[in-house]
Amino acid sequence: MKRRSFLRSCVQGVAAASGAGWVQVAGAADEGLGAAQVTLGSSAALSGILAGSGRDQSAGISAAFGVINKAGGIHGRELRLLMKDDGYVPARTVENVKQMIEGNTAFALISCIGTANNAAIIPAIEQAGVPYVGPITGASSLRQAGQRNVFHVRASYTDEVTRVTQQLVAMGLKDIALVYLDNPFGKEVAKDATAALQAAGLQAVTTVAAAVDGSNAAQVVEQLLAAKPNVVFFGTTGTTSTALMLQMRARMAGLPLVGLSVSVISSELAKLGAASQGIALSQVFPDATSAKLESVRAYQAAMRAIGREEFGASSFEGYVNAMVVAEGLRRAGRDVTRDKLRQALTGLKQLNLGELSLGFGGAAPYVASRYVSLAVLGANGRRLS
Repeated sequence: MKRRSFLRSCVQGVAAASGAGWVQVAGAADEGLGAAQVTLGSSAALSGILAGSGRDQSAGISAAFGVINKAGGIHGRELRLLMKDDGYVPARTVENVKQMIEGNTAFALISCIGTANNAAIIPAIEQAGVPYVGPITGASSLRQAGQRNVFHVRASYTDEVTRVTQQLVAMGLKDIALVYLDNPFGKEVAKDATAALQAAGLQAVTTVAAAVDGSNAAQVVEQLLAAKPNVVFFGTTGTTSTALMLQMRARMAGLPLVGLSVSVISSELAKLGAASQGIALSQVFPDATSAKLESVRAYQAAMRAIGREEFGASSFEGYVNAMVVAEGLRRAGRDVTRDKLRQALTGLKQLNLGELSLGFGGAAPYVASRYVSLAVLGANGRRLS
């Protein structure tokens, strides 16, 4: 992406459907594994600043399960989803996962949201030997060689930050201000961004922490603009990103804004409205709104089958994670155990979802993809490039 086209883009115009169709939502008393069903558990934000992301993850997983169940399930078993709300609060995530493991209501786990949330549950998951696919975090600190049961699908935040920083430097945008969420996710992104800038011989003109609930958004914007940056990098997410970006656009409409794949979640695009014009984001999966790709067409068809016409990155990620779990279950066989599922996922060296190719490579930490690209949003939130 060239500097001129990037800046031109920046300046121009400056209830989940999880019960529908063939999807069976697991009841709290259902067994994780039965003769007729296998239940995947998830703890996610269905309330709070990431409520939209949690609902979208649920829809994407449910859409994938719907397609699979309509075709007869996996070895005759129906796939079910048990998703519990944690409000993006780590202590609640721990309690949800503890209940699912100790109550045997989930055979495996999928798509739990948040860096601190995942940091809090991974030790217990490893101790219990429960396979876990697709943590919704790119934190490199959570990708450890000793992990035997955690299977990351998305690229890391380090990969994303490095790609974005290299692009900004290549375009000569060197006066970079950094705003990050004041929690483990944001602090790790800030650390990665600082390291990437140092590698390019630069440092941020200012680094500002935003409250998780966005309550200090006005003060943050003042601090950022006072540093006179020529681009602002967002290590934030959810409704807090929306609050900051809207205020930033109101104060200085033409200032380039860039972020990670999670900086603007799909459910917030309508709130941003015209302010989304020109925001540049990294993306760790292909554009979920473009039907040019086979994997996206299959995802969109699955979403429509459960009555959803809204497509976005979060639900697409949930869909992909669900397809990875399903392939692991398929390879594990009818007499599946958690150990057999873990072994099947470990040996999953290539899974082709159309042109999207994933594989764990056989050695921990298990990471299926390092795909990172950049996109610029239009006023309606659609990707322009």
